[in-house]
Parts: sequence; C-alpha cells; structure tokens
Amino acid sequence: MKTILLVEDNEMNRDMLSRRLSRKGFQVITAEDGREGVDLATQQHPDLILMDLSLPVMDGWEATRLLKNRDNTKHIPVIVLTAHAMAGDEAEAFRAGCDDFDTKPVVLERLLEKINMALGL
Repeated sequence: MKTILLVEDNEMNRDMLSRRLSRKGFQVITAEDGREGVDLATQQHPDLILMDLSLPVMDGWEATRLLKNRDNTKHIPVIVLTAHAMAGDEAEAFRAGCDDFDTKPVVLERLLEKINMALGL
C-alpha cells in the first residue's frame, strides 16, 4: 500500500480528500501546515506528497524547497494542489521543486492519473 502525505490546512478539504484516497487503496497521513508537512515527510517517508501552497506557519513553496534540498526527502514526488491558478503560479511551483501541479477543486480522476504517473503505477 502506497502512503500519501496530504498537506492541507482546510479541514473539510483534508478530510474529504483523505477519505477518497483511502477508498482508492492509499494510506493517507495528513498535516495542517507546511512545517508539520516537512516534519512528517522527514519522519514517515511517504511515497508521495500532495502539497497545498497557501499554508499557515510555512507555505507550500518553502516546504517543498526544504524537502527537495534534503537528501532523505528529495526523491519524494510532490504534487501541488492549489486554488492558485494565476499566471506564473505553476511555473513558481516547478521552480520550488514540485513534480506536478493540479488545481482545486480537485477532480479525483485527473488527480489519480497524476498520482499514478508520479508513483510509476
């Protein structure tokens, strides 16, 4: 079973997406802010991270930069999930080290395709 770390500060989004991914066979661990996400990724070594960008304590861009600059977490694929669909946001996410980018509201089938591609499934 593949483990996904979902870093999302909105409780309703976090709970809904966690349940949907669990029903698809993934183990899901969650973090409510970027700092907690970095800590959990370092401790738990998930197979993939879904990262919101607008997070308290530490935003998703900074959290991703930290993870991609650490030897023990740089290999973990990071897919951005964000309501930020402004010009330049996707490019900025890739500059931060994200492996893929998806917008909210989440379209589960599209997201699952991106997850499966990132995990080589």
